[in-house]
Amino acid sequence: MGLEKVAVYRKAHFNAAHRLHVAAWDEPKNNQVFGKCNNPHFHGHNYELIVRVTGPVDPVTGFVVDLKWLNDVIQQEVILRFDHKNLNLDTQEFKTLIPTAENIAIVIYRLLRPKIDLALDLQVRLYETERNFVEFPAS
Repeated sequence: MGLEKVAVYRKAHFNAAHRLHVAAWDEPKNNQVFGKCNNPHFHGHNYELIVRVTGPVDPVTGFVVDLKWLNDVIQQEVILRFDHKNLNLDTQEFKTLIPTAENIAIVIYRLLRPKIDLALDLQVRLYETERNFVEFPAS
């Protein structure tokens, strides 16, 4: 025991608005590529975040990682930063980066990775809608 890897998951939710828009493009090009997501008045999503941590089970605690602690890290690094925010206007992370689901997942990963033991694998899954989701890093 102890050498087997186990994946543990923690789910969180946040609501945020964004606009997908490339400033160097004209409106017809932005509308062609991004459609309704280019709305100049922004639009919002109820994001569902699933954080997966994989590693060996600690022989003393029986945990891969303490899920209460992981929840606290997610709340501090992600939820407080992005919940009920306009990602384009209210966050440093997306001042110059288009807040697509792909980019949001990468940013979340980069916020969490330094907080989690490097001996453990980390993956972020972000649902933008019930049918559209991304994972980083890709499996």
